[in-house]
Amino acid sequence: MEKSLFEQTGGTYVRQGDYLIPDLTLPTEAEQPIGIWGQRHARHLKQHHKVLYMNLLTRGKLNSYLADIGEQAEDMFSRLVKEMVAHEGVTEQLKAENQMEWVGRMNNIHNRATELVNAELIYN
Repeated sequence: MEKSLFEQTGGTYVRQGDYLIPDLTLPTEAEQPIGIWGQRHARHLKQHHKVLYMNLLTRGKLNSYLADIGEQAEDMFSRLVKEMVAHEGVTEQLKAENQMEWVGRMNNIHNRATELVNAELIYN
């Protein structure tokens, strides 16, 4: 019997009863934590960039890609918060003197930094 194109390219079949099913497996990749930023980007890819999502998934590179995006986003977020805190003069002295104002200003800084990271990395 002549080999199929699938067999000629190195594919194998598994017998399931009377049927031969192609033995397809995804490439394995090391599990890395992707964090909240990676999860947001994954959801965005799944909803708006389905082809890219499926290509990364089937090549076994989705987890490492999302972990890299998560790391970049976390670095950017930390850097932005530090820069905004220094620029706006939010200090430990303000925290000791007026905690409510400090909390309000820090929440404002965190929200702005989150929006910038989302716009630049996550939903781009």
